[in-house]
Amino acid sequence: MSALRIGVLAYPGCFASEVFGVPDLLTMASHVAGPDGPAYEASVVSPRRRVRAAGGAALAVSPLRACDVLVVPGFALRPGLDIRERLAPLAPEIAAVRAHAAEGRAVVSICVGAFLLAEAGLLDGRRATTAWLLADELARHCPAADVRAERLVVTDRGVTTTAAFSAMYDFALELIARHSGAEVARTTARVALVDHARASQTPYVDARLLPQPGNDFSRRVMRWLDQHLDARYDLAALADTFHVSTRTLLRRFADETGRSPLAHLQASRVRRARHLLETTDRTVARVAAAVGYRDPGTFAVLFAKHTGQRPRDYRAAFRRAAR
Repeated sequence: MSALRIGVLAYPGCFASEVFGVPDLLTMASHVAGPDGPAYEASVVSPRRRVRAAGGAALAVSPLRACDVLVVPGFALRPGLDIRERLAPLAPEIAAVRAHAAEGRAVVSICVGAFLLAEAGLLDGRRATTAWLLADELARHCPAADVRAERLVVTDRGVTTTAAFSAMYDFALELIARHSGAEVARTTARVALVDHARASQTPYVDARLLPQPGNDFSRRVMRWLDQHLDARYDLAALADTFHVSTRTLLRRFADETGRSPLAHLQASRVRRARHLLETTDRTVARVAAAVGYRDPGTFAVLFAKHTGQRPRDYRAAFRRAAR
């Protein structure tokens, strides 16, 4: 089998760790597979002669060349920054991404590298993901994309996008499994201490870091709901509390937040339940009761819908990570 050629596109301000993370894991996979296993040829490429990564580290780069897979790392981006202003100086890199894809070759973005793919027009009409903290920003920036904020890795017709930082390893392990076999991928994950069984980034979401939607009315409703997580949800009583009809409550809340009071309540209950599962030894039934569910089965279904894991599995995974 011929070597799989991987090009990592370096550009000013990219994260150096995301430039080298995938090639390093592929090198480990080659060692695991042995001299008779499939080979990988990884190189750091750029349309520029000199590149400094985020933090000022100088990167040695090679000229752009044909490769089988082009990997686009992420860069420092905070919610609220002007993404178009940040991307404007990267026109040469965006053109390189577009040209590579036009040849029918695979393109992969790490974290917010997805914004470069969006600028190159590669996400239009495709499913995509990125870091959960910036998924809404990607959806606004590229409304023609179908952004799946809960996914770690999404591949759609030759274009792969991944979630934040460590999701580059989830992608790399998928690539190793396809090119070198599932056993090599599993062994590489063990050697590198990388979790090869993750399915969703939802368990990592911290809603406190997300921009809070809504105006004064909806924020007062959300605050009331958050203070009464263990109470039975009663829409009529909630409307009476705020001296409006149920129809007006639902309309105003949806206009300001884009969702229903019940959806907010459920998300808050799951967030509180995650905290209790992480920090206490309460049974799942007691955790469920603490956030307003008398039936642990109903609670478990809701929890899995939001996090991708049943409560017991979530607690076990969290404690393995803590150890």
